[in-house]
Amino acid sequence: QLQLVQSGGGLVQPGGSLRLSCAASGTFFNIYTMGWYRQAPGKQRELVARITSGGSTNYPDSVKGRLTISKDNAKRTLYLQMNSLKPEDTAVYYCNSDRPYPTLPWGQGTQVTVSS
Repeated sequence: QLQLVQSGGGLVQPGGSLRLSCAASGTFFNIYTMGWYRQAPGKQRELVARITSGGSTNYPDSVKGRLTISKDNAKRTLYLQMNSLKPEDTAVYYCNSDRPYPTLPWGQGTQVTVSS
């Protein structure tokens, strides 16, 4: 059964850091391009980081230099290192494929709140 379980969110002050994890079941993980998405209240879900099966990464300008996506194929786990966090990074964060759109069942997400 395909399943994505996100964790690692929390409350952090502006300028702080968090590391999110996404544990995946299924053999797709090693061959799909995967991404981290976020959805802020009242806004559409957006892609904030992607990584190909070969390890190439892409980011939108809004997070470039602050967010880093990585993966461990042996553990079937996707990571998102988030540094220099800003209040506008507050959102629920999800992982999914990017083919070039999400194709897997959405998990529960993990809440990230950046506030002083």
